Amino acid sequence: MAKVGIVMGSDSDMPVMAKAAEILDELGVDYEMTIISAHREPDIFFAWAKAAEEKGIEVIIAGAGKAAHLPGMCAAIFPLPVIGIPMKTSDLGGVDSLYSIVQMPSGIPVATVAINGGANAGILAAKILAVSDKELRARLKDYSEKLKNDVVKKAEKLEEVGYQEYLKGMKK
Repeated sequence: MAKVGIVMGSDSDMPVMAKAAEILDELGVDYEMTIISAHREPDIFFAWAKAAEEKGIEVIIAGAGKAAHLPGMCAAIFPLPVIGIPMKTSDLGGVDSLYSIVQMPSGIPVATVAINGGANAGILAAKILAVSDKELRARLKDYSEKLKNDVVKKAEKLEEVGYQEYLKGMKK
């Protein structure tokens, strides 16, 4: 049963939202993903958001650009945590999306990650679920250890070959 609902307002958001899904896949967290426009199909959106809890969803990750109402509307309907991902836009670089998501009225919080922060949204959703799931918590600890080891390996490589060779390797 899906524990995380991933919803986006447009398929143009898919590359960013896929990063959240990839993290959840890596951590073994079930999710469902869909495209629903809060503006263009409000009846479908309301039905999905109202049914999410009954379907076993415990966290929603909602991505949106420009006016970015999808995360806030999810938070207004869904009684559990909502994580908003502001999408980078061609008009204002995503600052419009960020402000729209982060500036929610009192009582309707949306946890907000960076512009195009799909991976962090996936990690945050897993961390929320890990509060009551010790096995997931252990996988998160392993994931963090892997990140640390990746940085250590890069530092060792830099020390070994010097910055000029390291840069050449990065350009390949």
